[in-house]
Amino acid sequence: MLVFFCAVLRPRQIVLCATLVAAVPAAANDCPPAPEHDEELAALTVQVQDAEGEAAAREFASRMWELWTDAPDDQSQALLDRGMGRRSAFNFLGALEDFDALVAYCPQFAEGYNQRAFVYYQSGEFEKALKDLDHALGLSPAHIGALSGRALTLMGLSRPAEAREALRLALALNPWLPERGLLSPGGPLAPERDGGMAPNAAQEYDL
Repeated sequence: MLVFFCAVLRPRQIVLCATLVAAVPAAANDCPPAPEHDEELAALTVQVQDAEGEAAAREFASRMWELWTDAPDDQSQALLDRGMGRRSAFNFLGALEDFDALVAYCPQFAEGYNQRAFVYYQSGEFEKALKDLDHALGLSPAHIGALSGRALTLMGLSRPAEAREALRLALALNPWLPERGLLSPGGPLAPERDGGMAPNAAQEYDL
């Protein structure tokens, strides 16, 4: 499926668009629809763009994560929370078990794919991470965490030009992301560094 992504740089003024290819599976019968937070996320995006400093921007970003991780029901929330806890404890096998179950139960819930991608990323399985990130962005095109994670994953795959574009899309939505330094002169994703990226140069997701 071809997904058309548009990032609002300023309300009612500039729209930045790109395309992502993602195969979005059919919904499971038992999982209810994910909560609708589009309007609140759009408002938070404008607020983080207008933030006067990094501390204020992080508060808005934290609220975004609360919305992205709001699962469809108690069962999916329990799987998500346990998987995130296991991942934080570096129990990657346990985390993958939870996120696999979450994706199977709620295939239309973007955060299941995003969190599983983070586990794959931390495990150095960048191709699997990229596939899940494309799923997540197919379902939630303005997911800033997935966009920045995609940039870092592409860095791990030594694909700097694509990583740079993904990061620019993320920064169009949140210019305060810690990863912004990667595009600075001399940084790993600065235009003059197109020779390639070593996997160990990749950073961690901003969670």
